[in-house]
Amino acid sequence: MPLRLNPTFRDVLGAAERPLVGMWVCSGSPLVAEICAGSGLDWVLIDMEHSPNGLESALAQLQAVAAYPATPVVRVPIGDVVTLKQVLDLGAQNILVPMVASAAEAEELVAAVRYPPHGRRGVGSALARSARWNRVDDYLANADAHVSLFVQIETADGVEAAAEIAGIDGIDGVFVGPSDLAASMGLLGQQTHPDVSAAVRRTFDSVRAAGKPVGVNAFDPAAARAYLDAGAAFILVGADVSLLARGSERLATDFGAARPATERSSY
Repeated sequence: MPLRLNPTFRDVLGAAERPLVGMWVCSGSPLVAEICAGSGLDWVLIDMEHSPNGLESALAQLQAVAAYPATPVVRVPIGDVVTLKQVLDLGAQNILVPMVASAAEAEELVAAVRYPPHGRRGVGSALARSARWNRVDDYLANADAHVSLFVQIETADGVEAAAEIAGIDGIDGVFVGPSDLAASMGLLGQQTHPDVSAAVRRTFDSVRAAGKPVGVNAFDPAAARAYLDAGAAFILVGADVSLLARGSERLATDFGAARPATERSSY
């Protein structure tokens, strides 16, 4: 019996009537990923860049969240053709690539997620979860419809090239990372600095002018609301590990298990 794959994040964004709100899943735990996916949030980001995730744990989390409405996006650690091939073959339909700073880099990424003759993705769908082991009819012919590619702008150079990056055919949207952007601007740890916020908004304007959706990471509630007002189409507002860290600290403080802790940022 032929199987159908879920709509991509590109399709979900295109049909949305409001910004889509999500959270990071950084623990590497399928159980935690499942809890987050059932929360009512619109999407979850399974992070392979700054989290203890490899291919096996990413696969387990994709399987765990598959039964829930939240759309999973996988952030790969690097945008090389081998990593992208492997993560796509796991069945990840929605890919986020970090640290993209030029249109040339974006073009390379598009080629890496497309089969020949339009790209250079390796062909192994009969062996892979991506096509459900050839139970998805015409997967090879329709693979581009089953995959969405988003790139992360998080440097000052990327901000300047945002319009060109977003204009590349096959780039489905741009996600802005204020933390690394702040670092690249000489403002390490100051992701809500006015200059950083202004650079984020400039990126919003450039990406939207190119006709693509733009999103952002913003754990600070005031910053998140300001970015939504500025036109963010999708946003991440928290992380599993941060919620656990801050929540456990509050328990320790509230019940006298530790001296009151200094207020800590979650990102």
